[in-house]
Amino acid sequence: MIELAPERLAEAAGGRIVGRGSGARPERASIDSRSVGGGDLFFGLRGERADGGEHAAAAIDAGAWGVVVDPDRADRVAAELGRSDRAWVIAARDPLASLQSLARAWRRELGCPVVGITGSTGKTSVKDICSAILPFRVHASAENFNTEIGLPLTILAAGPRTELLVCEMAMRGRGQIAELCEIAEPDVGAITNVGPVHLELLGTLEAIAEAKAEIVAGLGADGTAVVPADAEALAPHLGERLATVTFGAGGDVFALRHERRGAGISATIATPAGEQAFELPFTERHNLANALCAVAIGVALDAGLAEMARRAPGISFSRLRGELHDLPGGAVLVNDCYNANPISMRASLDHLASIEVAGRRLAVLGGMAELGPTAPGYHRDAGEHARALGIDVVVGVGELARDYGADHWAPDAEAAVAVVEPLLGPGDAILVKGSRAIGLERFSEQLLRDTSSGSHPGVSRSEDLPTAPPKDDG
Repeated sequence: MIELAPERLAEAAGGRIVGRGSGARPERASIDSRSVGGGDLFFGLRGERADGGEHAAAAIDAGAWGVVVDPDRADRVAAELGRSDRAWVIAARDPLASLQSLARAWRRELGCPVVGITGSTGKTSVKDICSAILPFRVHASAENFNTEIGLPLTILAAGPRTELLVCEMAMRGRGQIAELCEIAEPDVGAITNVGPVHLELLGTLEAIAEAKAEIVAGLGADGTAVVPADAEALAPHLGERLATVTFGAGGDVFALRHERRGAGISATIATPAGEQAFELPFTERHNLANALCAVAIGVALDAGLAEMARRAPGISFSRLRGELHDLPGGAVLVNDCYNANPISMRASLDHLASIEVAGRRLAVLGGMAELGPTAPGYHRDAGEHARALGIDVVVGVGELARDYGADHWAPDAEAAVAVVEPLLGPGDAILVKGSRAIGLERFSEQLLRDTSSGSHPGVSRSEDLPTAPPKDDG
């Protein structure tokens, strides 16, 4: 519940009340009238093709506590309600700015520490690990609630007993993380890594580092930056103003020793507060790096090492990020298709190569988006890395994937099903990885449906399959 009285809420949102309801407080904020529940505060945001304010009446009919819409619409909605006290109607010139302003006010009302997490890869995984191991009542971003809309919705969904807010912060260009910091006002700003993501928009790694470093600039005087020990590109942006905790080899928080043990990693993690044994319920090396980042965040918050270690076996990750699914014949699907860039692609291929299999290793790879004119080279590098690791079969999906030099190719996720299913055999491990725009979750879902229904043989392989087409050198 957003425990602000209606008058205080309207003021915090930069709006004015034009219609009075009966509800004392809203439960949460919503921007989708189709999912509005009883007690929600609906913000009618303007989009490129539609104005959400048009659905204010529908939101009220669905039980909304109130609506925030532009002044003209607010007056009309209030007039339609007449003397009814069904909902509060708040007029605001820019409902999105009102959503953000209210989120900032609620963040201050909560008064708890806020962690902001950004980076080229691993943001969501670090957030998931923080949610599991940090010994507080944690409220964290859901799925991809990491934008100028998603972040304020995350904050406004935090209950009054929240002890720690963990906010994922996405970036598509300069100034966007700074904007998110103005809303969330983080006490700890973590950068997971800096890599070739959004090159199409920003051009260079230095520009990417500068944009990521906006989270450091957004910290207050008592804030703490959590950064990778090996991220030289960030050095010019750190200075001596803030306390800094580094993680990874050569950093303040690092794995003194680690080994794979069954379905997990047993690690001794060294920190400025001492050493601690952790039993981590995953085998990916890149998630060990993500765990070090999360432990470093805990160190910045003075969380106890022993308590973090006690909670570590409960770590779980958001969907489509390294999900493991059993297939017939002892085969396994590694469903890591939420997104992809050169760093995460290499890490996922490394993980596939580390899996012990009785059969073969197959990689179904969609293209990596937003790499600009450097895209062909990054795709060629990934394909060469797969071959160097001994990956048996590479299937490219989509136009960008032509440059992997794949053994087989499909134009889209749906077509990839017919290409891949005959390739699968007993004891195989299959990785599915690609940028979100490729939609490889559709491939994974169809493969799982086919194998569960028995329509996929799971034992034979066909050699009479389409191979990758010649690359378009133009």
